[in-house]
Amino acid sequence: MYAIIDGKATAEKIRADIKQRTKELKERTGITPGLAVVIVGDDPASKIYVNNKHKACEQVGFLSDVYALPEATAQDELLSLIDRLNSDPRIHGILVQLPLPRHLSEQAVIARISPEKDVDAFNISNVGKIVNGKFDFAPCTPAGVMKLLTEYGIDPSGKDCVVVGRSNIVGKPMALLLMHANATVTVCHSRTADLASHTRRADILVVAIGKARFITSDMVKPGAVVIDVGMNRDENGKLCGDVDFSSVSEKASYITPVPGGVGPMTITMLLENTLTAAEKHSI
Repeated sequence: MYAIIDGKATAEKIRADIKQRTKELKERTGITPGLAVVIVGDDPASKIYVNNKHKACEQVGFLSDVYALPEATAQDELLSLIDRLNSDPRIHGILVQLPLPRHLSEQAVIARISPEKDVDAFNISNVGKIVNGKFDFAPCTPAGVMKLLTEYGIDPSGKDCVVVGRSNIVGKPMALLLMHANATVTVCHSRTADLASHTRRADILVVAIGKARFITSDMVKPGAVVIDVGMNRDENGKLCGDVDFSSVSEKASYITPVPGGVGPMTITMLLENTLTAAEKHSI
């Protein structure tokens, strides 16, 4: 019988702790954690994400500034805004909502954010810190996965862990965090030959490929912990993950649902990273 890994309940628990730590930081130092979110263009999904982040900040007592820029914003204009936010003492975290319009360089924008305020942990300086294991914060989704494993008493140490997907946002940092937790990690991707032969070995399987219900029960080891990072729409427009929940849940020991699994943890870890940045600033 499988157990659900409840990301919503875990996120609420962590946010309550963040709210209390924020209150204590304000009382002790007068500092209110501040997050600036920059969105360029009118992508509907991005607007929803930004709105959710703004609401989450208000919920825990953060200062939240949203900068909505038109689609035609020039690269220099965007970089100038980031420079201003880098030097703004009220702001402890800067997040530029991706994807950006095609005429803008995501790499240049990420590089411009001060590493101390890069609460997405995408700046090359923070990526390097994650590689060597001496980091202040990690990318939000992989960090959220690690929090869920801890919350449910699932120790990756000595386990065979398979990560399906090699993106800079999820797959690569996920593999690094699992290695830091003493797991043996295999990273699979679109060029992997015989993917199922790898996934069937996994004690912990993390899937982040963006293909609806791609992982089926015949690809999963009995008793595996299955973490579904995917967020897709099926043929009926219903939200679903990269894992075929109905069949895989019959073999898994633990599994994350979609929605309600990893998703709520991502914004929660953004809040925690921003609070960490503010706390470091207060020292």
